[in-house]
Amino acid sequence: RSMACYGGRPAMEEHKLIKQVKPQVVFGTPGRLNDHLDKGNLSPYNVRLLIIDEFDKCLAMGFHDEMRHLIDKLKGVKRRFLLSATDAEEIPRFVNMHSVVAVDFQNKEEQVSSRVHIYKVYSTEKDKLGALRHLLCHLGEGSSVVFLNYRDAVERVANYLREQGFVVSSFHGGMEQKEREDALYRFSNGSANVLVSTDLASRGLDIPNIDSIIHYHLHESEEGYIHRVGRTARWDAKGNAFFLLAPGEDVPEYVNGKVEEYAMSDDVPAPAQPRMATLYIGKGKKDKLSKGDIVGFLCKKGGLQASDIGHIDVKERYTYVAVVKQKVAHVLRQTAGEKIKGIKTILEEVR
Repeated sequence: RSMACYGGRPAMEEHKLIKQVKPQVVFGTPGRLNDHLDKGNLSPYNVRLLIIDEFDKCLAMGFHDEMRHLIDKLKGVKRRFLLSATDAEEIPRFVNMHSVVAVDFQNKEEQVSSRVHIYKVYSTEKDKLGALRHLLCHLGEGSSVVFLNYRDAVERVANYLREQGFVVSSFHGGMEQKEREDALYRFSNGSANVLVSTDLASRGLDIPNIDSIIHYHLHESEEGYIHRVGRTARWDAKGNAFFLLAPGEDVPEYVNGKVEEYAMSDDVPAPAQPRMATLYIGKGKKDKLSKGDIVGFLCKKGGLQASDIGHIDVKERYTYVAVVKQKVAHVLRQTAGEKIKGIKTILEEVR
């Protein structure tokens, strides 16, 4: 039994869920875990295994206090695992790693997979919006993540691409938790084929089948570059990474291997719109809602065929479901005022 605890949603709801689920494994952010431990919602005494994912980031100076408080409370921990694609310069003493065994699954000469093809694209203008649009048109309907260094730049670039007819999800730390979840579900289920993001999306996200990574802004460090590029070529897949270069910019020195210039023809139409859209249903597992219930409701009340329904993700208190975009308006009309398993709920398109 497992559950997740994180900020951006009411801690009281998580407390109720903890009592219901009685989790054996808890995934959480340091701040929210500290909150539950301080209030007695979680007991520290039975915790025997501590795993810190992306430890080089979590143990950075900005997170020292939260991590120290958390680890100090977990007196019963016997084993500690620190996971990351890149190493940390130093492991703080408060982690209590007295005898460290390093297990490295990476080839040091190949921190970026050989299955990632790396290209450079030159922009004639300092503002690279036109070059980005041209590149995305060339890439067609495949999924792409565009990385930028600043939140306001994410909004500016995403808005420009929307104006150009692309279906885009924005993702950065200044967004509310619900907005971030909406953005990720639209991208992961194919309702949006472009994710424009800060480096928030470079760690911890395991979205399969991302075709291309685009560095709109260059990362200042090799470590950050490795995490960005690690979003593509997952498992045995292949992927592409593009450096979008303004006049005076060049591929960073930390990039090893051959970097080819990407050849693009002049006139390329914008890619077709994604076939799917995402619906949000305001009920989930706590309401005893299953994927079968969702399919039955959308087919019987919404007039869909099973083939019109894509990926369904039933969470504790809500559900995301991908449906054929052309039928969204019809579904919303047909299901207005209808109940799922006798329960009234919100049903709306995620935009």
